[in-house]
Amino acid sequence: MVRRTAALALVKVRLLIPWRLRRQSTSKDIIAQLPPQVLLLEQTQQLHALMSIIRNRETVRGDFIFYSDRIIRLLVEEGLNHLPVVDKVVNTPTGQTYNGIDFQGRICGVSIMRAGESMEQGLRDCCRSVRIGKILIQRDEETHQPKLYYAKLPNDIASRFCLLLDPMLATGGSAIKAIEVLMDNGVPEENILFLNLITCPEGINNLISRFPKIKIITAEVDPGLDANKYISPGLGDFGCRYFGTDGL
Repeated sequence: MVRRTAALALVKVRLLIPWRLRRQSTSKDIIAQLPPQVLLLEQTQQLHALMSIIRNRETVRGDFIFYSDRIIRLLVEEGLNHLPVVDKVVNTPTGQTYNGIDFQGRICGVSIMRAGESMEQGLRDCCRSVRIGKILIQRDEETHQPKLYYAKLPNDIASRFCLLLDPMLATGGSAIKAIEVLMDNGVPEENILFLNLITCPEGINNLISRFPKIKIITAEVDPGLDANKYISPGLGDFGCRYFGTDGL
């Protein structure tokens, strides 16, 4: 019989109200304010140390990549932990049986280019031969709204659980457009898990007010956005720092 983990069970969507966070680390009072759709990585000292490294403007690119990859691996593992499973009995080399479980259904990854491409290897390291699609979204110069420029998705994506990959969730504009693309291609809203390293209240509220059945899996939640719509304190432009190109 199919079982879903408690974290992926459907929850009553509660009315979202504007909220901002005063502290710069995700502490117990912050966790208490998070909507049920947001799944925060366990706030361990190891995670805090890793986040401190990648947030540091003095961190060289090689270290930024290495420690970002470690956090990405944690996010992917947590995402996989929220997929449905079925009971499965296996025979061990000792001749005994073991009452285990097996994942039900298939998964795929979809990266929001280009920063999301940095998370693809972490998914491949956990899931052999996983299919990965790509979506390119940029702001339209005339309307100033997110515009889809490119999408390459698995042909059978509608029958898969989808791990949407983007390191930062700021205003949520690109993520909203990406989810619209996935749903237009038949992916059920409740089958979408959005993985990111850092998010903020504005992005969370914008995203789940539009798509209340998705799950957001994140490493830390920052207080909010600055005047330029960058996450604050944030870490700058993740894609530029990871791929070694010019930017914030």
